[in-house]
Amino acid sequence: MAGVFDIDLETEDISDTEVCIKCSFIANAQTEEVELTSESVNRDCERVGPDCFELLTVLGKGAYGKVFQVRKVQGAQTGRIFAMKVLKKAKIVCNAKDTAHTRAEREILETVRHPFIVDLLYAFQTGGKLYLILECLSGGELFMQLEKEGIFMEDTACFYLGEITLALGHLHSNGIIYRDLKPENIMLNHQGHIKLTDFGLCKESIHDGSVTHTFCGTIEYMAPEILTRSGHNRAVDWWSLGALMYDMKHAFFKHVNWDDLLHKRVEPPYKPQLQSDEDVSQFDTRFTRQTPVDSPDDTSLSHSAELAFAGFTYVAPSVLESLKEGFSFEPRARNVRRHNSSPRTPIR
Repeated sequence: MAGVFDIDLETEDISDTEVCIKCSFIANAQTEEVELTSESVNRDCERVGPDCFELLTVLGKGAYGKVFQVRKVQGAQTGRIFAMKVLKKAKIVCNAKDTAHTRAEREILETVRHPFIVDLLYAFQTGGKLYLILECLSGGELFMQLEKEGIFMEDTACFYLGEITLALGHLHSNGIIYRDLKPENIMLNHQGHIKLTDFGLCKESIHDGSVTHTFCGTIEYMAPEILTRSGHNRAVDWWSLGALMYDMKHAFFKHVNWDDLLHKRVEPPYKPQLQSDEDVSQFDTRFTRQTPVDSPDDTSLSHSAELAFAGFTYVAPSVLESLKEGFSFEPRARNVRRHNSSPRTPIR
């Protein structure tokens, strides 16, 4: 069909309902009106929910939910392994600060793209739960490697701290302070490069001269200005980084080529020994031995509580780009309708 087309998106969404698209085509001097629903353009506008993922293993558990290793069994990227973070709405909405932190984590993960920050692929919600689908970092926590090794040699510590420094610098350039830097929140991918995870305590819009006063973080890595509640900014992240290398008094990064480090041209000091994409040997067996169950949640929330999670749905641009190749318009003879984990616990 040659010609031009005009697309008018009509959507009412606070909880991931079906989006219908009204599309008018002008071709060969004729106008044809068709409906495009999730069924007719599923490959380009994928509807993702819990049933798209097979639970494989429990990777972690916290006060608000669990993290599972999952396999995608429907739609784009079928067969790929991801990490699925499941949060219970009812527990989050009990505290306004927790609600704000959850929204901030979701927004930051969509906004920030960096080689050393975990990638968000999808976000969706059900009546009682929020779901974040993240890249699966099968190398496990840096904390686990520290537990095994006892202490890192200087060149190994320099490599990890260098990659962390680049990640923090990127966050700060976007006005974001991390506020919970610790080995448990630093993961390794299958190649051995680090990725920052868990952005629940981040604070946005903190630029030069701005301060915030929230008392949060993990005591062992908490900067003095947080403890004294005198107002803090991005300097607290550098304090936490210093806590990771507290016993060094020298030109630690003197020989680092930052461009090579950023583009992953430096060989990691440790490469996880993994047998397959599903290998979870680098995770704590307290979690991986559990039966992976995403229990039903029929909790009924008030309308105002539901509004707190409006706009939670997300599909990564990289996923959408991979789908565009198969996009096609298929007229339908129906009327258009509108549808409505850590030994050290962070302080929130």
